[in-house]
Amino acid sequence: MVEENTEVYYKANQIAKKLQKGFDFTIDEKHKNAVLTENGVKKIEKILGLKYLYDMENIDLAHSIVESLKAHHVFKKDIDYIVKDGEIIIVDEFTGRLMIGRRYSDGLHQAIEAKEGVQIQSESQTLATITFQNYFRLYKKLAGMTGTAMTEESEFGKIYNLEVVEIPTHRKMIRIDYPDVIYKTKKEKFTAIANEVEQLYKIARPVLVGTISIENSELLSTMLKRRGIQHHVLNAKQHEKEAEIVAKAGQKYAVTIATNMAGRGTDIVLGEGVVDLGGLHIIGSERHESRRIDNQLRGRSGRQGDPGSSRFYVSLEDDLMRLFGSDRIKSIMERLGMEEGTPIEHSLISRALENAQRKVEQYHFSIRKQILEYDDVMNKQREAIYGLRKRILLGENIEGKLYEMMEQIAQELVDSYIPEKSRYDEWNIDSLKNEMAEMSCPNFVVPENAKRNEIKELIINSLKTAYQERKTQIGENAFDELQRFVMLKVIDDAWIEQLHNMDALREGIGLRAWGERDPLIEYKMEAFGMFNEMMSSVRKQIFTLLFKVQIITEKEPAIKKARNITYGAPEKSEAKRQPVITSQKIGRNDPCPCGSGKKYKKCCGK
Repeated sequence: MVEENTEVYYKANQIAKKLQKGFDFTIDEKHKNAVLTENGVKKIEKILGLKYLYDMENIDLAHSIVESLKAHHVFKKDIDYIVKDGEIIIVDEFTGRLMIGRRYSDGLHQAIEAKEGVQIQSESQTLATITFQNYFRLYKKLAGMTGTAMTEESEFGKIYNLEVVEIPTHRKMIRIDYPDVIYKTKKEKFTAIANEVEQLYKIARPVLVGTISIENSELLSTMLKRRGIQHHVLNAKQHEKEAEIVAKAGQKYAVTIATNMAGRGTDIVLGEGVVDLGGLHIIGSERHESRRIDNQLRGRSGRQGDPGSSRFYVSLEDDLMRLFGSDRIKSIMERLGMEEGTPIEHSLISRALENAQRKVEQYHFSIRKQILEYDDVMNKQREAIYGLRKRILLGENIEGKLYEMMEQIAQELVDSYIPEKSRYDEWNIDSLKNEMAEMSCPNFVVPENAKRNEIKELIINSLKTAYQERKTQIGENAFDELQRFVMLKVIDDAWIEQLHNMDALREGIGLRAWGERDPLIEYKMEAFGMFNEMMSSVRKQIFTLLFKVQIITEKEPAIKKARNITYGAPEKSEAKRQPVITSQKIGRNDPCPCGSGKKYKKCCGK
């Protein structure tokens, strides 16, 4: 399976290289998405010899091609990720640090691996999921302290019902924050930054240059090397000496180029004589999407009443300006007919940039709020599943819980095959018997003239009898371990599948808006139905496995630990033979004993 998936990513990568931007596909940079055009679809169908790209058998390939387009045109090396030791490692856009162990989902990470020519790893399966907001809500008390909370005050209030209180600084802040300087092009901007760094270096004043990406930090480093300016670079690639570099950043002649990771939350101590030079000067090479990140960069200077200054350099080619910038700024630049290398420096520009940042922050907040609203639905399911798992793990009246499940199964079977207010000739007794037979109750009989409630009690009693017989057959201690293992196995497999199904539901539910329906309400209704179906299936699978699996022991009379219970034959490599579960005669519709979660006829019974 992994080899097949790998081949799909390589094929999608080759196709993505042949497609022309703007003609075969379009890129939505705001939403970080790629969309195939009709021309693109036809071109792919021609290359692959397909009749229709979006046939069910081709749907995975179509998805992989879109992910490959995003890998090539949206996600950039040394900005969104780095390649290190043959692996793709994500870079946190807010902290600038490497996110070891984190991977993009939906095949995007594999698409980037194919693009960069490193080994493609198999897609990971989501075992559990929770948003940060719902994770924090698990705590009884919430509080925090940060120097940049005021810009997010409304979100703290709406999401966590927390008030933000601003505490005055111990000493008066005397840092000078100069207005932003804006240039037409990135080239002009970086040249201006290098010029200012050179001027300050000549008078021995320390400078900290903040960049939003590894790529920009290395570009500036190259420019300063050409001018013979000694400096340190601090980014996700050179993070080992972070403490040492930050400790020296306030000394005379110190020039430090850093991404957002630079000394966050630390005081940069000024060297002897630096106060007389004006303190540490901060240069921002670009406005970040979040004002909070810019404030953190500024906050490296002017701490504890020290002198300092800051200035941000911006160009019309910066992502923030291209995607969210005001057309008013561009019109001003064009009206003034600015010559190359001539900047605009005005408080109006700074205010316009902050307005652009507010737009981005509001956009991201609306996304987080929507995700939370959808995750609140998942949270109810999560609480139910984890509550049940905890009860099983702690061994809290498992038999009582199984009896409760028997009653639920009985009610569901009666509702399905013996509808209320229906005539006897409308009852589906044969299907009811088949269901009971699958749960190891082959001798289940429905007496003539029996009522619905009587049949329900018959089902419960049959399941209880089979349960007690099974318990006596295996032995109480071994059976306790067996039922705990079976319950956890079935619940975990079903929950993993539920997470996948809920992701798929959330991805497409927005289309309901075209039918003038509220996607969130539709999502809640669909999710409720899917959860009930999952729990119904879980209950039946638990009893099917519990009644059918057979414990084979050779030397030990009972199972001691749950981890010794396995499906299939014992591994030959084990020196000591372990207790093993094998299956009696398996029905085609029974869960496959290999543990895949699929029906036997669709798995090992093919």
